[in-house]
Amino acid sequence: MNFIDKLKNEIILGDGAMGTVLYSRGIFINRCYEELNLLQPDVIEKIHKEYVNAGSDLIETNTFRANSISLLKYGLSDKTAEINIKGAEIAAEAAKTSGKKIYVAGSMGPTGLILENEIENSRDEASSAFKLQAKALVKGGVDVIILETFYSMDELILAVESVKTVVDIPVVAQFTFDSGKSSKYKSKGITPEKVAQQLVDCGADVIGTNCGAGPAALLSIVERMSLATDKPVSVFANANVSEMHEGRMITLGTSPEYVAEYARRYAQAGAKIIGGCCGTNPETISEISRFLKGVVAEQRSQIFTKEKVGVMSPVPLEERSMLGKLLTEKNQKRKLVSVELSPPMGINPSKVIEGVKLLKKGGVDFVNIPDGPRAVPRMSPIATAKLVHDATDMETIIHYCCRDRNLLGMQMDLLGSSALGLNNLMLITGDPPKVGNVQSASPVFDVDSIGLINLVSRLNGGRGLADADLKCRTKFVIGAGCNPGAVDIEEEIRRFEAKINAGANFFFSQPVYLPELLERFMNMTEQYSHIPIFVGILPLASLRNAEFLHNEVPGMQIPNEIMDKMRSAETKVQQQKTGIEIARKMLKQVIKSSRVKGIYLFPPFGRYESVLEVMEAI
Repeated sequence: MNFIDKLKNEIILGDGAMGTVLYSRGIFINRCYEELNLLQPDVIEKIHKEYVNAGSDLIETNTFRANSISLLKYGLSDKTAEINIKGAEIAAEAAKTSGKKIYVAGSMGPTGLILENEIENSRDEASSAFKLQAKALVKGGVDVIILETFYSMDELILAVESVKTVVDIPVVAQFTFDSGKSSKYKSKGITPEKVAQQLVDCGADVIGTNCGAGPAALLSIVERMSLATDKPVSVFANANVSEMHEGRMITLGTSPEYVAEYARRYAQAGAKIIGGCCGTNPETISEISRFLKGVVAEQRSQIFTKEKVGVMSPVPLEERSMLGKLLTEKNQKRKLVSVELSPPMGINPSKVIEGVKLLKKGGVDFVNIPDGPRAVPRMSPIATAKLVHDATDMETIIHYCCRDRNLLGMQMDLLGSSALGLNNLMLITGDPPKVGNVQSASPVFDVDSIGLINLVSRLNGGRGLADADLKCRTKFVIGAGCNPGAVDIEEEIRRFEAKINAGANFFFSQPVYLPELLERFMNMTEQYSHIPIFVGILPLASLRNAEFLHNEVPGMQIPNEIMDKMRSAETKVQQQKTGIEIARKMLKQVIKSSRVKGIYLFPPFGRYESVLEVMEAI
């Protein structure tokens, strides 16, 4: 597919730094890294292949400083064309190792001539250097030219105009905003909007930014550039703040998850090419790839939601299941109680069934069967729910996530669940595989939870994928998740509303430990007071358990004052009692709210007795 056409509908994942990886492998920064194209091409090709295997759709040639002016200090100016052609050929060969189209971008950096100082003949000299390098890269087989790490707008514009006169492939132009030079930019009137407009005017096909400050600083630049132009926007962020060595920016040490989180935000802000700059490596790109799949799933869900829906009216909620009936009751005598019950690791369900019998005897109304919780492979939640129901007659609520199945697999599973009479669902996006113990598994994420809710709503209307007429209606009661304690509460409210619009009938919340967080969430969703909510309650088993939940489990936050209470309990037994007491206190507060339809209890480490102790509060 044509590079620019691909950008209209998809996000292209670039690669990370070349210099950072070479330095980490013992090649000192006083070397001319570009000369390695001739001296050690196998080393360069190996790094390219690592980026391809990490998920890159675009890899950059090892030619950033391979213009005739920069190579002069190494005595290599006469080898400019040779170095660039070989760099392009190495990258092109590495790109062939993937089963998909990998674009090769010819990397071009500044010449080092400070054009603003009006050095005599500097413009002509720089222009000639850009033309020579660009022609050599195209001869070597690149698909696109990427001009990057330019601190001078004059030189970047000159580079774009020079390259455009000698090659007929797309040109990506990236300006570097250095937070340390903000006063200079301000005095020259250089803003993201002005940079975007000037780059469009001089002929750039893609405009963007790279390097400079760390990931956070580039987010507002991406947002402002995306609003200022219809051209695709690119961003290659450093892992952290970088330092200059021999004309090359070097950044050492950072968290891949930190960079990946900002990559997700760049995508949401409108960036179409996202990669890593100084300090990033194949591990960083692999992590960005995982994070971007969630964004792509959300974007697919938005398109999916707008498509034609079924024409049949769904079965009334109260006729779909006992849960559906109870959700519609107006004069409810007590709060409903559901307990999470993890499926077995193997094929023996006896322990799970005994746990359900204990909970049923203790007054629990439903059991929730999670879907591979924490991305750990367990028995299918649908199979577990069927075994539990047949053995105990307890009504189940099946968690079903988007992580492991494409749309076809989801529809097939759900139709099977309906045929078995298992109609209560809790639809979630799911933890990424990296969270669990099978990190080699590939996440699917065709859609996110909002798209999945919409799919199930269609099934309830008698329509399947591609608007196929199913000649019947499923009777699913659709649940969704919410997090009253979310750090980004505005984004949480937006998704809460989107889930309702997609067809959610009720919500289960993440565990809540402070009444004020729940009250804030209820106030912000007051217009949806007709939608039943089950509030999550998780008794903390120990201080170590609390720290694990806070630091390692996505979506979980344990407030500082709750952590302090757990720390004040000296022994593990005292900590367990404190955890139960905190949960009981929260439960007593929760049941006072008319908005709360029920309680969603999590047994710590499968200890159902702890759940029953908490239930004594009601």
